[in-house]
Amino acid sequence: MSAAPSPAPSPAPERERVEGLHWPSLLVGLAIMIGGSIYPLIFARTQEGNAHADHVLALLLFWAMSAGIVRGVGFIPRARLWRWLFSGAACALALALAALRRFGF
Repeated sequence: MSAAPSPAPSPAPERERVEGLHWPSLLVGLAIMIGGSIYPLIFARTQEGNAHADHVLALLLFWAMSAGIVRGVGFIPRARLWRWLFSGAACALALALAALRRFGF
C-alpha cells in the first residue's frame, strides 16, 4: 500500500481585506464629480477677478475623486502601491491637500 499524497500546502493567508461599499469615500468621489460637472470653476483659482486653471488643485481633486470612487464601490487593488493610491486614506489626504491649496490655510 502506498501512502496517500499529502495535500498541497495552502498559500499564506493574505491580510484580510474588507471589501464592499465604503460610503464615505464613495460620497466624496461622487460629490467632487457632480460638483465639478455643475461648477467647473471649483478646479480654478481666482486672482483679482480673473479665474485661471490651477493644475495642482485639479490633480488633487481628481485623485480624491478617483480614490473615492474606486474604494467606494469596493474595489481593492492587489498591488501595494495601487492599493494605497486608491484607498480611503489617500482620498482623505488628497482632499485635505486640495483644501489647503484652494483656501491656503
